[in-house]
Amino acid sequence: MTVCKRVLYSGRVQGVGFRYTAQRLAASYPVAGYVRNLPSGEVELVAEGEDHVVEAFLAAVAQHMAGYISNTTVQDAAPTGQRGFRIRQ
Repeated sequence: MTVCKRVLYSGRVQGVGFRYTAQRLAASYPVAGYVRNLPSGEVELVAEGEDHVVEAFLAAVAQHMAGYISNTTVQDAAPTGQRGFRIRQ
């Protein structure tokens, strides 16, 4: 079943390669979506794909960036049929 998760990461998550790490990790998973910096200082990541794959991808991001993340908020979103994973401005 295809799911979509919208995740907000806060902490020291901007200016540390977070977006590029997420994009690199996404290449190893069949997920689609985007990652971007928000004016609030948070990073928003939207991932769409099979439930277990999205969970594994988000776990990999959390593991690789653990030293920078102080809080994570995950929300379910409606899948929109996105293709590819990119850094969004």
